[in-house]
Amino acid sequence: MSNTYLTTEELSGKIKYDARTIRTRLKDSVLLEGIHYIRPFGGRKILYIWERIEKDMASPAHLDSLIAGLQ
Repeated sequence: MSNTYLTTEELSGKIKYDARTIRTRLKDSVLLEGIHYIRPFGGRKILYIWERIEKDMASPAHLDSLIAGLQ
């Protein structure tokens, strides 16, 4: 299966969230490194994996993720 990799700005356009909101509120709380995004070649650039984000957006929220979002 091939993945679609998106920059923060590209993801912003798809999910209708401001790029700054993705960087400050979603990254590392809802969108997790190694699951929803990667840092290719160990660099600073972040690429989001669209298929995994889309799958998680469509699934019902789990209690664990809701609690994690409150912390």
